[in-house]
Amino acid sequence: MDGDAARSALMAAAGELLGYTAATLTTLCFVPQVLHTWRTRDVAGVSLGMYALFTLGVGFWLAYGLWLEAWPMIIANSITLLLACSILGMKIRYRNSKQ
Repeated sequence: MDGDAARSALMAAAGELLGYTAATLTTLCFVPQVLHTWRTRDVAGVSLGMYALFTLGVGFWLAYGLWLEAWPMIIANSITLLLACSILGMKIRYRNSKQ
């Protein structure tokens, strides 16, 4: 492998690592909100409109990732979609609940 090919391979690997790191961090940031909402049933601070639009947007990001066959994007958005749907579902289910 010549120098340019080695550099290209290294850059591709670094890009994949960067993508997986970003995907992991941005996906994990939803776990505390899901756990908090599930434990407390408190959805007063959760915006229904924001989460509905966000969930729709994540669905489109997932579709885009599938189109590109970009595994960091597919994995992260699949998990994020599940977490966002969980929060959205709890917002709808518990929105009229008294604490």
